[in-house]
Amino acid sequence: MKLLVSTMALVIALTTQALAQDGVIFPKGEKAMTDHQVGTIWLNELSPADSTFNYSIAMATFAPGARLHWHAHPDGQVLLYTDGVGYYQERGKPLRTVRKGEVVKCQPGVEHWHGATPTSGVTYIATTSTRKGRTIWFKRVTDEEYGGGK
Repeated sequence: MKLLVSTMALVIALTTQALAQDGVIFPKGEKAMTDHQVGTIWLNELSPADSTFNYSIAMATFAPGARLHWHAHPDGQVLLYTDGVGYYQERGKPLRTVRKGEVVKCQPGVEHWHGATPTSGVTYIATTSTRKGRTIWFKRVTDEEYGGGK
């Protein structure tokens, strides 16, 4: 029993040390290969929606300059920013800068986009309800929109 407790303590200590060194909890995932993005994005689907839980949980990591096209979620989405600096914008509203530790609630059916800034990557965990359907994709974010209308 003492050996088991000692082994568990060692594993916990090593895991804690590894997290303290690089802060990684979940792996980056696979490169996303869709027609709905600009730049490099990695996606790790942590928990896909199923017949019991009608929401998915995924981690997305954006390289600097990467962004998704305009889109909407019929039943909404919550973004929990865990690293870096990014952008979020709803149609008709100003571009918003978001940082590690912030939460963004994408309202149901509201057209928006999100991504990294030109100089910083960004990572978030997204919880997306699929009860009313999947993501609806629109046009690519223009360079002017990405630059904040500058």
